[in-house]
Amino acid sequence: MDVILLENISKLGKLGETVKVKAGFGRNFLIPQGKAVHATEENTASFELRRAELEAAADAQMAEAQQRADAINALGVVTIPANAGEEGKLFGSVGTRDIADAVTALGCLVDKSEVRLPSGALRELGEFEIAIQVHGEVDAAIVVAVVPE
Repeated sequence: MDVILLENISKLGKLGETVKVKAGFGRNFLIPQGKAVHATEENTASFELRRAELEAAADAQMAEAQQRADAINALGVVTIPANAGEEGKLFGSVGTRDIADAVTALGCLVDKSEVRLPSGALRELGEFEIAIQVHGEVDAAIVVAVVPE
């Protein structure tokens, strides 16, 4: 299935590109969420008329994401208390929701889906560098200190 992208999508393409995607991905995700339209001649002509408007909206989203990333980067160390045993192992874990809640409590709105934990939830005490993907092309980094309660 060929679609025209209405916004930049990481690992797929940029605004205005015609890309080939699997039918289910296009029908069930891209088109209902307004991220793409079917690549017909009519939609191509319609897109060309709206291109400047869509590019301006994408630039505004990028600027807002960059401001959020700068605010998150300025936080420094985010401390999260957790129950831990004698050897520093946690009873449970610190996951994406816990990190997102701690950063949001400090004044920077972060959703749990934006927090990237490539090696899984944190299961021991210490300091960890955590990436937060604010936008498809904008990342922020914070240091999370997991301390005993």
